[in-house]
Amino acid sequence: MTDPPEAVLSVDFELFSHTPAYRQATGSTPNGSIGIDGGEFLRAQLSEHDVSSTFFVVSSVGETHPGVIENLAADGHEIGSHTHTHRLLTELDPSTRLEELERSKETLEALTGTTVTGFRAPAFDFGADHFDMLGAASYEYDSSVVASRAIPGWYGGEYTLQKPAPATAVEADAPSSVAELPVNVMPGIRLPLTGTWLRFFGPGYTILGMKLLARQGVTPVLYVHPWEFVDLPTIKGVPRRVYWHTGQWMRRAVQRILDADFAFITAQDALQDGGVRAVDGSAEGSKRGER
Repeated sequence: MTDPPEAVLSVDFELFSHTPAYRQATGSTPNGSIGIDGGEFLRAQLSEHDVSSTFFVVSSVGETHPGVIENLAADGHEIGSHTHTHRLLTELDPSTRLEELERSKETLEALTGTTVTGFRAPAFDFGADHFDMLGAASYEYDSSVVASRAIPGWYGGEYTLQKPAPATAVEADAPSSVAELPVNVMPGIRLPLTGTWLRFFGPGYTILGMKLLARQGVTPVLYVHPWEFVDLPTIKGVPRRVYWHTGQWMRRAVQRILDADFAFITAQDALQDGGVRAVDGSAEGSKRGER
């Protein structure tokens, strides 16, 4: 009997108030902790299934809810950075971008007593100097590349990378000390497997994509947000798509994914199993613009 294929169910640990959709809304809520309960749900589900995950944490959440992040680290989950405040990196000047990376890493390491090596950009938004910034802040890998087709008003169209690779596979002049673990998309149609797309198309779509990728020798890298697992308050100006299939529907969906015939591992494990050592440049990758 062969072992099941591996997959990464990563978590972008941000609160509802951190999402661009909320920040651009005309309404608001006095509850600044929407999503914490979703994080506790995910922690319980991962424990029940005896699997480890990577939580890319907005470190300001660790300042306001330190016990939540400490418990995740104590459970053996990998803690990565999702910046300190979840502002879009391309809207910040270089010094502020570096501060977001450095402060997040320092805060999370002090909080958990672990070394933070991984980073994911809010909304997968990053600029041309991104990998130089990561190297300067002593990160070892990034997970901000999505090989999606171009989606108007969203992202995509720039990358084809589906497997772990040195960051030089994304930017030729990236530091050799940084690796890239891309977030995966559905083969063929090249739409993301999770995030909003899981809520649009259902867990059957996501699991099918995982199986197709596994047949190609790709370890699927997925992502979810804690706020997707709670009942969201209606806020004026937040698009209806943000509410679609959140709460109980999403809780059932992630249970189906965790019940699928996959061995779920951390992002760091996926890099190691993929044979990527950023310092020697030994991996295959598809560069920006090759489509």
